[in-house]
Amino acid sequence: MKKLFLGTVALIALGAAPAMAADLAARPYTKAPPIIPVVYDWTGFYIGGNGGWGTSRKCWDYAGTAAAPLVTNIGEGCHDASGATAGGQIGYNWQFSTWVFGIEAQGNWADFKGSNVSTLFPGFTNESKIEAFGLFTGRIGYAWNNALLYAKGGAAVVSDKYNYYTTLGGLTTGTASETRWGGTVGAGFEYGFTPNWSFAVEYNHLFLDSKDVTFTSPATTVDRIKQDADIVTARINYRWGGPVVARY
Repeated sequence: MKKLFLGTVALIALGAAPAMAADLAARPYTKAPPIIPVVYDWTGFYIGGNGGWGTSRKCWDYAGTAAAPLVTNIGEGCHDASGATAGGQIGYNWQFSTWVFGIEAQGNWADFKGSNVSTLFPGFTNESKIEAFGLFTGRIGYAWNNALLYAKGGAAVVSDKYNYYTTLGGLTTGTASETRWGGTVGAGFEYGFTPNWSFAVEYNHLFLDSKDVTFTSPATTVDRIKQDADIVTARINYRWGGPVVARY
């Protein structure tokens, strides 16, 4: 009787096993999560430094003296004042989709220096120097992730020094200085090599027009000096305020 009972229990268990297995839920299939690309975000404040080279074209026209100005100015020739520059910049960018808008202030020391023998007074040499300049600009650019191509424009200011001296002997006989305002346009390419650091190469042209400059000398002479400038710099910036964004 005992053996019959155990056999019956075993048969019941074997019959129930397939039914229990059928009642177990199938293991659900889980799809791998989509890959979310991370894109560079240019939005934020930045500060940086720059260095490069520039040249300024200077054309002098003799205008007489402060007491006795000429009716018509007489040309004295032109020269290029060239040299090195270094400085810094600070600004802010806003990115909307692939477009980047910004504002920037830049200040630079400069050593753009040049001279020419006056064609009107060959016994004298005219010399000029840009000692510093500043740019206050707006920017607009198009971004390909961490690469940015941009244009800029706004106001420019330069600190000029002038003198003329005897061609033989180098004796200074007249000096002058001024702060001159004008406009600027430029373009550049910037590349973000880390989430916060970027490197750029930039070109700017400065429109500084013509202005009468009064020299201090034994006689107070006046020259009308026209100038513009071309500047190329390499720049490095550190930016903060949202370096990367996930795009869904």
